[in-house]
Amino acid sequence: MTRIESKQVDIAKPAAQVYAFLQDMNNFQQLLPQDRISEWKSDGTSCSFKVQGAATIGLKLDGGTPNSVVRMVSSERSPFPFTLTVNLEERGDSTHAGQVFEADLNPFIKMMVESPLKHLFDHIADKMVAVHSAA
Repeated sequence: MTRIESKQVDIAKPAAQVYAFLQDMNNFQQLLPQDRISEWKSDGTSCSFKVQGAATIGLKLDGGTPNSVVRMVSSERSPFPFTLTVNLEERGDSTHAGQVFEADLNPFIKMMVESPLKHLFDHIADKMVAVHSAA
């Protein structure tokens, strides 16, 4: 099992607000590197997008725990099955957040995608902070 963890960030909003934002997949586009994403589609509970120089990725909400865990899984549009879990921990007036990606990848695929995925998840973490600072 390949496991990639994003950096941990502190978001200046309550966990309930961050959780609600992440429960609407239309918002996920705001967290992605716009210069590397095309063919964005979303219906609120799932989304798909093409990563420049790579494959189309599909994500759909798959439960979680209100205000603490948002769980997403790959859709049939993704090149391999995976889960992406966003963990939220309320700390006073802010929320501590991080992402965990898990997938069964063969060694060749892992070698190709591990570094770009780590960068993507760190970018998403930074954007969660930026989006909620501006709101």
